[in-house]
Amino acid sequence: MTWGLFNKSGKAKKTSLSGQVFLAFVCACAVVAVVVTAASAFVFQNAFLADEHSQLAGECETLCSLLDQTEDDPSVLASLSLGELRATLVAPDGRVLYDSSAEASTLPNHSDRPEVAAALAVGRGQSDRSSETLGYVSLYNAQRLGSGDVLRISVERASVVSFLSSDILLLTCLACAIVGVSWFVARALSAGITRPILEIDPAAEEADAPYEELDPLVNRLNDQHKQLVDRMSAIQDANDMRREFTSNVTHELKTPIAAISGASELIRDGICRPDDVQDFAGRIYKDAQRLSMLVNDILMLSKLDETERAGERSSLFGPLERVDLLSVAQDVCSRLERKAKKSGVKLKCEGVSTHIEGNAHLLDELVKNLVENAIRYNREGGRVFVWVLPIDGRPTLRVSDTGIGIPPESQEKVFERFYRVDKGRSRDMGGTGLGLAIVKHAANFHDADVSLESELGEGTTITVSF
Repeated sequence: MTWGLFNKSGKAKKTSLSGQVFLAFVCACAVVAVVVTAASAFVFQNAFLADEHSQLAGECETLCSLLDQTEDDPSVLASLSLGELRATLVAPDGRVLYDSSAEASTLPNHSDRPEVAAALAVGRGQSDRSSETLGYVSLYNAQRLGSGDVLRISVERASVVSFLSSDILLLTCLACAIVGVSWFVARALSAGITRPILEIDPAAEEADAPYEELDPLVNRLNDQHKQLVDRMSAIQDANDMRREFTSNVTHELKTPIAAISGASELIRDGICRPDDVQDFAGRIYKDAQRLSMLVNDILMLSKLDETERAGERSSLFGPLERVDLLSVAQDVCSRLERKAKKSGVKLKCEGVSTHIEGNAHLLDELVKNLVENAIRYNREGGRVFVWVLPIDGRPTLRVSDTGIGIPPESQEKVFERFYRVDKGRSRDMGGTGLGLAIVKHAANFHDADVSLESELGEGTTITVSF
């Protein structure tokens, strides 16, 4: 059954970092305790056996000195009290001549014993090997006598296994104490390690990583927090702009609708004189035209907004095509020539044929709005110049006028929707307040840059660089 690996929501349970650190530390302490105990036992035994061999060699040398002064070595050995030592006298051919622990005749030939072979060859030899008694090791030291025989003495000592098994209770208690202490230490350490991680505040503008290894994660959180703040700010700005736009649209629509409604009501009820009907009809037509222009501009901006949000330019305006910017500018100027003359403004268009990849309708709207603004905010007898030419390798459209100019405090705002420097003059001359906003978004559509230079009372120049 694996249901225990899941929580109530059916998701797999997450591993606890604190639990992992705690478990790893406890296991590490337990393993270290066992390894250190075993290693210490082996080191102790090796040191102990080395010391025993040294003592055994000294005792062997003393006995050899005594036997070298006598002729009946077996009798001398039999008369000595050797305690726990075992003495064995071996002839040069390996026969056992005497053994203090067993009948010599019953023992096999000892010429193959390492310590005996070494003593016969070089005069001295030693070895140690596990005895038949479990848990013990036998130490051997042999030395050649002057007679050619070999005296070997040995002693049995406890092995590591015997040493550990004899103190198993003590070692178990010690291991339990180590594990118990490590348990509490591991709890404190795991809590100390994880506490700074849990204290990381993802909502902070600049969270600090408590550990170097967490720098990439915390930096990523900081970046995501900044992106989220910027996105929320952009959403808030968009909402504010949408509310302001809706309010402005409502206000702008009310004026022509109210005028149309009032004039038509007077005509319907027969209140106006027959001589005034034509004047009222003219007002209705003028306001209807203004209303139509306003609706068209609003629809154009809505399409541009949707295109920018979607990031796909061809979805609403069709595929891009090769467009001659000079031809577009000349066509616009020819259409607005009559309006310019009516306003007492001279309109001139010059340049060289310059092709770009774009949307002809949007480019026409961009140029038309710039030229209309240049005419609308000009003075009688003023001039409007339209140039199309490459500047620094970039196709450029420049529209200049000798009009009223724009105050410095308003130059950053004129591209906002429904912003008017002179509201009364704009409405009187038929402006919707959306022309430069359309210019800005149409330029963005074509990845173009828009710059404005203006001096109050001297005129304005707007440059669009594609």
